[in-house]
Amino acid sequence: MLTRADCSLCDEMLAQLAALSGRIILPPLQLLDVDGDPQLRRRYGLKIPVLLLSGSLVCSTRLDEAELRAALAALPGVAARAMPEEPT
Repeated sequence: MLTRADCSLCDEMLAQLAALSGRIILPPLQLLDVDGDPQLRRRYGLKIPVLLLSGSLVCSTRLDEAELRAALAALPGVAARAMPEEPT
C-alpha cells in the first residue's frame, strides 16, 4: 500500500483492511511512503492511498473490496484460502 504522512484516506484504508482481514485471508501488507520515491510520487502522488497486489493496481483513494477480492481470487493458491464472501 502506498501511503504518505498525515493522510486521513490512508488511515481509513488501513482501518478497512484491518477489518476485512477478520473476514478474509489477506497477504502481508507492506506500507511504502510515496514521497520517498520520485517515480512513485510522479505516478501516484495525487491518488494516495494506492493498494497494489503483486505490483498491479487494485484501487486508489478508497478501498474497493470487490476489486480486492477479485485480485486475490486471481492469485494462484490464494483463492482456496479466502473465506467466502458474506451475503449483503
